[in-house]
Amino acid sequence: RVHLGDLKKDRRLESTIFITEGDSASGSITKSRDVDTQAVFSLRGKPLNTYGMTKKIVYENEEFNLLQAALNIEDSMEDLRYNNIVIATDADVDGMHIRLLLITFFLQFFPELIKEGHLYILQTPLFRVRDKKQTFYCYSEQEKQEAIKKLAGKPEITRFKGLGEISPDEFKFFIGEDIRLDPVMLDKATTTEELLEFYMGKNTLDRQKFIIDNLKVELDVAEEIV
Repeated sequence: RVHLGDLKKDRRLESTIFITEGDSASGSITKSRDVDTQAVFSLRGKPLNTYGMTKKIVYENEEFNLLQAALNIEDSMEDLRYNNIVIATDADVDGMHIRLLLITFFLQFFPELIKEGHLYILQTPLFRVRDKKQTFYCYSEQEKQEAIKKLAGKPEITRFKGLGEISPDEFKFFIGEDIRLDPVMLDKATTTEELLEFYMGKNTLDRQKFIIDNLKVELDVAEEIV
């Protein structure tokens, strides 16, 4: 109901669109969002890899055609409808891949969105730790361990495998006042072309070395609570 171009509206800078994967994730967000300032765009499957493609070919892809229409940015960035464009995908391999494909699309055709600070990644909790009196939502293994120490006895621990597993009643906490957003930013020392070529171009030895050097494996730690 409130958009970035509504200059007379006090909440126009709160205007946000969540880009989600599939109906299960979008369902929870849609039911728990603020209808005045938050919209939801649901992807149907994995987006096209737009690296090296022309705008004409991309706009023949219905998904991206609908997305740019929802954002209202085909003709001018000045017509952008939402101040915050938030990629909301599962924290698994497929979800990470979808993030990368979406960021590639924006870098390739609408880099101003990123340069002007409009693109974000939504953080959602990985764990819910609770007993009969308290509930903690944890975004990392460390937060989970800290929550366990605060609770008496043996708490109930739930590992969220996808956004669709989080109920609308819970999701409202993660997209409300306490929303956690990671901004997508560009390194001034690296050009857009160099960035896209490195991550989305041919599988070079340099990229293989980068992945190996930066690979992190997080294991769910089994707790023994006495």
